[in-house]
Amino acid sequence: MSPIVSAIFLVLLVSLLPFIRYLLRCAGNYKNGRKLPPGPRPLPIIGSVPTIVVSSSQAAELFLKTYDSIFASRPKLQASLMSYDSKGMAFTEYGSHWRYTRKLSALHLLSASKVESFAPMRREKMGSLVDSLKKAAAAKEWWISVQGLRQSYRT
Repeated sequence: MSPIVSAIFLVLLVSLLPFIRYLLRCAGNYKNGRKLPPGPRPLPIIGSVPTIVVSSSQAAELFLKTYDSIFASRPKLQASLMSYDSKGMAFTEYGSHWRYTRKLSALHLLSASKVESFAPMRREKMGSLVDSLKKAAAAKEWWISVQGLRQSYRT
């Protein structure tokens, strides 16, 4: 294919992409032949975030005191299949089991002495990470695989 033909094809493709996107967006607004009502625009990366607006002190008290255990729980996710049926601290529902797991992790896993005991390993990993970045900079590499660095320097 000649360079002129490929350039023309590229210009046509780039100019048609916004039009195709517009058509797809318009087609998505119709459900069962009717146009859907306008809704709030989602945020760019995280999309639409469910929000609860409390407009009075009585509603806030009802929400924060009476029904707090309902709203404190997390939704059931596919992660429940991977986390021993949501028995870990991150995915379990709010309740006595969650409070017990949180207390255990705070006392035994995240205590200051336990975190400090891993400081030499973190220093070693950080030193080797900095060394590998120095080597890459000295070799004038154009890119560094952050994914590979993340995998090899986990603690």
